[in-house]
Amino acid sequence: MAAASPLSSQRSTAALFDCQSCGACCSYSAEWPRFSTEDDAQLDRIPEKYVAANLSGMRCEGVRCSALCGEIGKSTACGIYELRPDVCRACMPGDDDCLMARRAHGLPVELPISPHDGRD
Repeated sequence: MAAASPLSSQRSTAALFDCQSCGACCSYSAEWPRFSTEDDAQLDRIPEKYVAANLSGMRCEGVRCSALCGEIGKSTACGIYELRPDVCRACMPGDDDCLMARRAHGLPVELPISPHDGRD
């Protein structure tokens, strides 16, 4: 049996930690969604109502990003997904930041063992 490729492993991790049924990373800390590597053109595309008053990052309501729609752990979406800043793009399903945010919301962080995981 061939070993799973890194790409297929990433896809299966992403499927298990589906962002649209989570949203924990977007509701973890008002200090987290900070702009750092975005250029002026990127920042200019983000609607002003979603930008913090001091222009340092995304505006939050408590710890929740103002662009997040839906209910954490149920069904969520980013209201500016195509325009989201680099910090949001950097968080990947199942990575350390994702798991930290999931833990904070009491969401599962362990991958279930597949009955077809290649072990006999």
